[in-house]
Amino acid sequence: MEERIVVVDDDAMILKHANRILTEAGFRVTCLKNGRLLMDYIAMNPVDLLLLDIRMPEMDGFETICALREWESENSKEEVPVIFLTANEDSDSEAKGLSLGAMDFIRKPFSSEALKIRVRNLLDLILLQRDLHREVAKKTAELESLSLHVVHTLAKTIDAHDAYTNGHSERVASYSKEIARRYGYDEGRQEEIYMMGLLHDVGKISVSDTVINKPGRLTDEEYMQIKQHPVKGAEILTTISEMPKLVTGARWHHERYDGKGYPDGLKGEEIPEEARIIAVADAYDAMTSHRSYRDIIPQDHVKSELEKGMGTQFDEKFARIMLEMIAEDQEYTMHE
Repeated sequence: MEERIVVVDDDAMILKHANRILTEAGFRVTCLKNGRLLMDYIAMNPVDLLLLDIRMPEMDGFETICALREWESENSKEEVPVIFLTANEDSDSEAKGLSLGAMDFIRKPFSSEALKIRVRNLLDLILLQRDLHREVAKKTAELESLSLHVVHTLAKTIDAHDAYTNGHSERVASYSKEIARRYGYDEGRQEEIYMMGLLHDVGKISVSDTVINKPGRLTDEEYMQIKQHPVKGAEILTTISEMPKLVTGARWHHERYDGKGYPDGLKGEEIPEEARIIAVADAYDAMTSHRSYRDIIPQDHVKSELEKGMGTQFDEKFARIMLEMIAEDQEYTMHE
C-alpha cells in the first residue's frame, strides 16, 4: 500500500519539487500551502508522514504542529510523524521543533536522493516501532490472560478451603465489578477491582480448616484468628509486585465506614474506594449464601440490612448502587 505523505510549504517551487521526487519514489503525495489547509485536510484524511515548512505566513510550522497535536489529543488520534523543512542552520529552531514532537529536519534546498532516503528511513522506523508495539501488546495480553487464570485458580483454592463459601470469591468479584461499572470506573479499573475481589479472602489460607469450617460459635481466640485474615492476605499479595493494588481489597474489605472495622480501624474516605466497594459486595454475598446455621436470607431482609448499614458499615453511595442491582433482580437470581 502506498504511504500517504503531505507536504506543507508556502513556496510553490518547493511543493512541486517535493511532489515530483516523492511521487516517483512511489508515495501518494498531497501538497498544501499553509497550516490551516492542513488542519482541514487531516480532519478528513489519514496521513502517514507530514513534511512541514517552519517559516510560513499566518501560521508557521511551530504553530501548525501545536494545533495538530491538540487536535489529535482531543480526537484520540495517533500522532502523525513530522519532518520539518527549513532553510536555516538555526540550532534553536531545531531544538524547539524536536521539543514539539518533530522526528527529523531536512534542509532546503534538498536533493532528490537525500529526500527519498530520509523519508524512506523514517517510515521504515515508524513501521518497525508499530510492529514492536503490537508485539508487546500481544505478549502483555497473553501475560494478563495467564495472570487471570492463575488468580481464578487461587480464588477457587481459597473457596475450597471453606466449606460454606463455594464460589464466594467469584461472586464478590463480579458484584464489585458491576458496582464499579455503574459508579463510572473505566474498563481498566473495572478489571482491577475484579481481580481484587477474586483475592480479597486470600488470607483465609492461613486460617486452620478447623476454625474456618467450625459449625458452631467461635471462641474469642478463634475469632481473632479469623480477624487476622486481611493482614495475612495483604502480606501474601504484597509479593506480587506486578499487581500492587491487589493488596487493597485483601487488607481493607472488613473496614467499616464508621471506623469500627478491622484490621486498621480506618474511617470514611480513609478507606480506599475499591475496598469500600468490595465491602458491600462481600456483605451482600455473605447474606445470600448458605451457612451451616441458616439458609440464604430472603431478598427483602438483605435489602433491609444494606439500608440499615448505610453510613455506618457501608459507604452510602456504593450501598445504593447495590440496592439498585437488587431492585432489578426481581427473580432473586443473585445468590449462591
